[in-house]
Amino acid sequence: MSEMKDSEIDTIGLVPESWKETRLKYLCEVQTGNEDTQNANPDGQYPFYVRSPIIEHCDRFTFDGEGILVAGDGAGAGRIFHHVYGKYAVHQRVYRLSDFKFNADFIHYYLSNLFPHEMDKGSAQSTVPSMRLPMLLNFKFFLPAIDEAKKITLFLDSKCAEIDSLVADIQSEIETLEEYKRSVITEAVTQGLSREVEMKDSGIEWIGMIPKHWKIDKIKYHLRRNELRNPGNVQVLSVYREFGVIPKESRDDNHNVTSEDTSKYKYVKPGVLVINKMKAWQGSMGVSEYEGIVSPAYFIYEFTDNVVVGKYLHYLLRNVYKDEFRRISGGIREGQWDLPAAGFESEYITIPPVKEQQDIVFYLDETIANIEEIISMKQEQLSTLEEYKKSVIYEYVTGKKEVPLS
Repeated sequence: MSEMKDSEIDTIGLVPESWKETRLKYLCEVQTGNEDTQNANPDGQYPFYVRSPIIEHCDRFTFDGEGILVAGDGAGAGRIFHHVYGKYAVHQRVYRLSDFKFNADFIHYYLSNLFPHEMDKGSAQSTVPSMRLPMLLNFKFFLPAIDEAKKITLFLDSKCAEIDSLVADIQSEIETLEEYKRSVITEAVTQGLSREVEMKDSGIEWIGMIPKHWKIDKIKYHLRRNELRNPGNVQVLSVYREFGVIPKESRDDNHNVTSEDTSKYKYVKPGVLVINKMKAWQGSMGVSEYEGIVSPAYFIYEFTDNVVVGKYLHYLLRNVYKDEFRRISGGIREGQWDLPAAGFESEYITIPPVKEQQDIVFYLDETIANIEEIISMKQEQLSTLEEYKKSVIYEYVTGKKEVPLS
């Protein structure tokens, strides 16, 4: 093992005595992109890198060659999302590293693992997280000899590929479980729990055959809009595609900003149906189990009778009606489609007897909980692998471990 010295940087710690200290500005050129998201075209030929892991496309390229891309602001500020080659375009608020004077793979591993700690110190935080260029240019590197750097990157390429393969397998398993969950819900809310009942055509194209004793009726005969103003002293709620209506503070991945003035927010009582009318076609709706307030742009519906069980409708609308809501929504572009209230209220729904709805809900609650428990375990495995990958990269790019002899 090499003699070690103190890097005098808490997040780096000890590094080999022979490694040389330098700064990023001496290792490459750094510049911002010069394309805007308005130029994005899903059918474009060239990759267009924005301030997230998303890769869009556009009709022209502005760079040709190798680059490391760092988000300049937003939720991902200071994170390294891409190491790219060839022709591509970059958003204005993405920093592009190029013209490397040292092993670019080593720089990528080092920077992507250690620079986020610099951002997390909070020195660049404001209302919108942002990264100042001097912080990036002056970021300290401790570099091995070029031959050793190549050995490290080749080892990390192989090791990370092994980890990424495991991650891909687990992600595939999660996708399969999610698809299974959707199919279980769809089958239960459209065909019931028994396979021995006589069936009939529902007359609803996207539902098809249903039990003969089930009824069909329009939503407006069982729900009505009732949108009260914020009474004060209640929590803010969010509507998620994955979870339905939940307290906003229960998730740390919700980047929607709550208005300072919530007086016009709408009051939600437990048991009402809440719809994000701009994302209804994605399943962004649900029957709330919580009291709180939501955006003024949302619809709030209360049940007018006991014929439709709230949780049954929750499962039905979120899983079976998304394509229909897409069809009847209107707007200039997909992200701004609006579900019309009259169109929603005129939709036909299947209505089993109340006891059967309750049985369906009980079955789905129990079955979905079991599936989600397995998914949660898989997601924990992903988190463990992600942390393991980070630790492996950290140990080798700081010289705390040496590449094993082959």
